[in-house]
Amino acid sequence: MRIPNQGSRPTSGSRGDVARLPGNSTAGPTAPALRPTEGVTEVRILHVNKFLHRRGGTEAYADDLAQLQHVAGHDVTFFGMHHPDNETYQYERSFPAEISFTPPPRSPVGKLKNLGRMMWSTSAARGFDEVLDDFKPDIVHLHNIYHQLSPSILRPLAYRGIPAVMTVHDYKLACPTSQLLDHGKPCTACVTGGPMQALRKRCNGSLTRSAAAALETTLHRKVNAYAPIHRFLCPSWFLADVMRSAGVYPDRLHLQDNFIDTEVVFPSHVPGEGAVFVGRLSQEKGVDVLIRAWEHLPAKAHLHIAGDGPQRNELERLAEQLVPGRVTFHGNLDSTKTHDLMRSAAVVVVPSVWHENQPLAVLEAFACARPVVATRMGGLPELVDPGVDGELVAPRDSATLADAIRPFVLDPARAAAMGQAARTKVERRFAPAVHAAAIEEHYQAVLADQHGHAADAGDTQPADGDNWFPWPADDEDRAANAR
Repeated sequence: MRIPNQGSRPTSGSRGDVARLPGNSTAGPTAPALRPTEGVTEVRILHVNKFLHRRGGTEAYADDLAQLQHVAGHDVTFFGMHHPDNETYQYERSFPAEISFTPPPRSPVGKLKNLGRMMWSTSAARGFDEVLDDFKPDIVHLHNIYHQLSPSILRPLAYRGIPAVMTVHDYKLACPTSQLLDHGKPCTACVTGGPMQALRKRCNGSLTRSAAAALETTLHRKVNAYAPIHRFLCPSWFLADVMRSAGVYPDRLHLQDNFIDTEVVFPSHVPGEGAVFVGRLSQEKGVDVLIRAWEHLPAKAHLHIAGDGPQRNELERLAEQLVPGRVTFHGNLDSTKTHDLMRSAAVVVVPSVWHENQPLAVLEAFACARPVVATRMGGLPELVDPGVDGELVAPRDSATLADAIRPFVLDPARAAAMGQAARTKVERRFAPAVHAAAIEEHYQAVLADQHGHAADAGDTQPADGDNWFPWPADDEDRAANAR
């Protein structure tokens, strides 16, 4: 991510010389190929995300949105955390030191320092303060800041009266573990019962990690830490409903789709064969259910799986046991190969058993003119229109999933026709120009609001230079700010 220095839930009805982030297509679509916009008044936009290398959907979205804005004539830059995979950044001298939770530090002192950074990072706040003073943004667009940056960076915004929006990429503000999962199963206990439910259930894998996550969310709510944010942009009605149910600034929640570049990701008008899954190979993605469903499908049908993750070895063994020779694991692929794989298939399958928000894999499939069979989980029903551009099924049911996939693999021509409807949908609803215009409307609204009143930053936050807990910033923090 480097810019050159300068209500009811509905169902679906070249940045020039800008460096691209390293990564593969499972992290999101390729860079939008837009042209400069004539007559655009330059806006200084600061994007903030804890990770700045292209490692997942959040980073892909932030990078691609910044690309759109830069090409349109705006002055765009980034703030985040130091990381060995980062490109060179205009303000990297001000970035806080890298902090890692996977794996966590072994020493008690290291664990305490991590905990302190999670709660309130003074090094991140100091660095952000420096960037604000030098760059002087008109607006700040936040993405994922929890853990590594912490909402400590929001106070300087409130002090300066700089408006901010946040794209909500996951459920962190409502669920301490961010995924609405309890040991791999859907869970909304913290949404209605408060963040300490995570400690009771130990749903973050251990008592210590669950306690840290629950404490983080509880304290940030107590001090109203996210109050300086004027708008929270939710890609799905489902996510917005979860935030509203958890009491997360319900009057500041706004729906905002993601986007995909329909010029770069081109469609196929030729019928494909078999099916494709693209994503992380982990329990919540339901790939085991998909492999079991393949037992019920014609022997000639082949399944292609693109992606990697902790379940890969287990899934490869399962496929060899149940459907030998009928499943190919491709590992992580770059965007070109991923889209080629999608276009070669009759259908793309999203068998998730957790509450997806608005997964980019669906938009990629639609842009490739391929229908999607997905589960009725999270925001997926808002994307897929059954009988038009795909089908929806119950999660964790391999037989029902097989029944939904079968017509597509048996009748590729019908699948291709539905894929054209999917392509039309992304061109009308998820195109870059549509998204850029919508984001600009959000920016203009908060800029106008800022003239009327400043967001309440809360009155119980730590004083300047203080941590939540009585230990000092570590040497790495000091070194990062001295660079």
